[in-house]
Amino acid sequence: MFFDVSPLDLLTLVLLAVLLFGPDKLPEVVQKVAGFVRTVRAFADSARDEVRAELGPEFKELELADLHPRTFVRKHVLDGLDRDGLGIDEIRSALDPRAELAEVAAAVNGEPAERPGSRAAAPQDAPAGTYDPDAT
Repeated sequence: MFFDVSPLDLLTLVLLAVLLFGPDKLPEVVQKVAGFVRTVRAFADSARDEVRAELGPEFKELELADLHPRTFVRKHVLDGLDRDGLGIDEIRSALDPRAELAEVAAAVNGEPAERPGSRAAAPQDAPAGTYDPDAT
């Protein structure tokens, strides 16, 4: 519940609550807040149970977190497939500009560079870094 709250923050909140409500009314306020949290939790549990009951017996094991789109796709569409089953790594490597940038950087530095899948290479008779002003 308190994931990002440090002990110093909790101490500050308690001190602030004591100053705002006073030490005599603080137990009353804590009881009311705890009762409210219990009521909200009971309401949420009953709503979840009601949804499960309305959906029928085939949805008895339904978790509401499974209805989140990302979880739903992971569970039902990608079930049994690994990442490479859809070719995601191939698509990422095809869209990755680093190989082309390395080729351009090598050309600028005058080094012959060839990408693994590329057929275009520097001509064998021309030395690396040769500049032809008439070609531009």
